[in-house]
This record gives sequence, structure tokens and C-alpha cells, in this order.
Amino acid sequence: MAAGVPFATHRRNDLPSMTAPTDLLAPPLTPRALLPQRLRADGFAILGPRGADGVEGLLGVPLAALEHWRPFWDRLPADGFLRDGGHYRQRRHGCYIVDGDRVAAVPHRPHWQPVEYNALHGGIERRFEPIEPALAADPLWLRWIARLAAQASALKGAQRWYVEAHPFRIDTTGGIGRPTPEGAHRDGVELVTVTLMARVGIKGGETRVFQAQAPEGLRFTLTEPWTTMLMDDARVIHESTPIQPLTAAGGGPQGHRDTLVLTFRAGGFQGPAGP
Repeated sequence: MAAGVPFATHRRNDLPSMTAPTDLLAPPLTPRALLPQRLRADGFAILGPRGADGVEGLLGVPLAALEHWRPFWDRLPADGFLRDGGHYRQRRHGCYIVDGDRVAAVPHRPHWQPVEYNALHGGIERRFEPIEPALAADPLWLRWIARLAAQASALKGAQRWYVEAHPFRIDTTGGIGRPTPEGAHRDGVELVTVTLMARVGIKGGETRVFQAQAPEGLRFTLTEPWTTMLMDDARVIHESTPIQPLTAAGGGPQGHRDTLVLTFRAGGFQGPAGP
């Protein structure tokens, strides 16, 4: 890999501290046609935004056709379930079932994870506000889910996929925002995708991906909107470091980092055991 810091030479305890400024290391991009091979080889792959080999090629539209999505991130409600006492995260939540090219929304339901995968927020039903209807019904939104579900099928075999969609905004309220307050983690699914929507007035927010059964990892920073990371959740764990404003406290507007996280799970949605 030409960019980032390769798995073979970077270990978890070699990484700089979570809040230390680091150079912005470019992510290693994978051509669209090679996504399944890269996922099988490394457990993750990163799709660039532009051209036939990027998101534009995956969706079959120019990125300009997606610009109307951005205002939806400006209207995300506060996450009322943060257990670290913070007020830096806004989000919504939606659930879908994908069979081939058919994407069907399911009645709004709580988000639930076991404590084995999320020690901070696991074991509780978190009822977030639903994705706005205008976005949820957008044909390109549904196509985006279907095209990424096809990548899950290429990796794990064709099947019905249970998809959860999470639009996030992390801001620097209080001076710091934590994209992954639970730390390095897995999500208990088959495939996780993270799309950078915007990065405004911040430093930090470095992405770190580690092999689940080995100490080696890769670190890089997603900086260009629509760059999309795909991860085989059984093989890698991931985290993003905290963000801070570029300006000193009181010296300018707060910054933020917007992402869209999709998870693809076989066999059903995660939920508490029992009836």
C-alpha cells in the first residue's frame, strides 16, 4: 500500500496519543472493480469519490447529483444517549431489508448492540429520531444502500441483508468531539461502511483500522467528501480519534465532521435476547 501506514509495520501501541495532532495521511484507495478482492485480502477497502473507479462509478451519477443530501446533516437532532456526558453528537437512524436490488424500509425500530461490541452503549435500546422522509425516499439513497449491499454479497455470498443507516454529525462543542466514544470496536455485523460527508474547521478525526486477531493496523484521515471505507466486521476493528476546532476556544465557529455509517447483517437485526 502506497499511502497510510501499512498493517505490516504499524502496531497499536506505536500509535500517537488519541488527541495528539498528526499529519493528514492519505487513505489507500481501491478501484471499484477490486473492492471484493481487497476486502478479502485485507479486511477493508476504501473507495474514492470521483470517476468510474469511485463513488460516481458505483452509483452511476456525478457527485453533484448528491449535493441535495447535505442539508439533512444540518438538521440532525442531538444524541440523547451519550454515556460520557458529552453533547457533541447528532444523529438519526433508519432500518432496511435488501433482497438483490430491492430495498425496503422497515417500521422504525430502536438501535441495539450487545455489550460485547459496544461496552459504553451496549445492552440498551436507543430510540433515535428517524431519517427524514425526503432523504429516506430518495431513489439515489436507496440505490446507494443497494450498491453497497451488493458489495456485502460479493464478500459474504448473496443473501438478504438487514441494514441500519446512521447519519452522524460530530462537532467540537465543549472543545472536543468523539466520533467513536466506545473506542476501537466491531459492530457485530458482516459489513460496515463509513462515508465522509463533510469535514469543516477541525483537526484530528484520524481513522484507525486494526486486524481483529493481530496488533498491526493502518491509520489515515478521510478528508474528501464521499470517500467511503468498507470493512469486513469479522476481520477488523476500527475507531476514529477525537476532533478539535482549528481555532482556539472562542476564536471562531465550532467545527464538525459528518459521516454516513451503514451496517449490513445477515440473519436479522440485532436485538436483545428473549421474547
